[in-house]
Amino acid sequence: MEQNDPSQAIQPAPALLRALDTGFTERRVATGSDGAQIAYRRGGSHGPVVVLLHGISSGAASWLPCASLLAADARVIAWDAPGYGNSQALQTAAPTAADYARSLAGLLRALDVRPDVIVGHSLGALMAAAYVAQAGPAQLPGQLLLLSPAQGYGGPGKADKAKEVARQRLDALAAVGVEGLAERGPGRLLSAAADADAQAWVRWNMRRLDPDGYRQAVAMLCADDIGAYLARRNPGVSVRVGCGALDIVTPPPGCAALAERFALPFELVPDAGHACYVEQAGSVARWIRSALA
Repeated sequence: MEQNDPSQAIQPAPALLRALDTGFTERRVATGSDGAQIAYRRGGSHGPVVVLLHGISSGAASWLPCASLLAADARVIAWDAPGYGNSQALQTAAPTAADYARSLAGLLRALDVRPDVIVGHSLGALMAAAYVAQAGPAQLPGQLLLLSPAQGYGGPGKADKAKEVARQRLDALAAVGVEGLAERGPGRLLSAAADADAQAWVRWNMRRLDPDGYRQAVAMLCADDIGAYLARRNPGVSVRVGCGALDIVTPPPGCAALAERFALPFELVPDAGHACYVEQAGSVARWIRSALA
């Protein structure tokens, strides 16, 4: 059987979709003075609060396999970032990570929760770092986990690379649309050994992308810099970096270099590509639990 074959497992398993509707249901809440709607999913009924932030090609639902493992002993909240799913988009064509972080703060205030752990995957890691850099003491988590972090292209000397990345991503969106991006997704986001169910789950979540929300996220990726936020992080927040060992989007050497730059612990997720929390949900759930411990 050919690996990462888009003809296989076109739809996720029915049991997975049933679990999404019963144990990780979508809710919406108005946040901020403008009443912007944010959609989120919630699992678990007791224990510490774990907040999960998805990346540029995904959404809250993608966390289901990992969140289901955490929900036995934690309250799990996964948002659809502004411009994703049923979350209202930000009111600017070129937002910063700080703009997304303010929306996250509004969501957590509306839910009246203080996170114990925030996990940011890929572009979500950039948003999470911005949140920790600017949140008040009452909203800071004890732990920040950066999983296969997107570091952004807004740092010094990266202008040409930022333009190239923006062009490539927007040209691809224009050429093949969301459906085409979803068909390509597993080959880039998962390892060659990923099973058909993981491939189907990546495609299903990518098909839910909103083109305008995706364009906003591309603008943020290409103009912002995770290092600027980590340099301003509250010293009371413990930060750790992880990465799929087979990640080709944010490869391990770059993630390890970020960890070394800020003297942070670094850990690989074995046998996993970029969407490691989908491909190796058990390993990532154990990593998150170790932060809670």
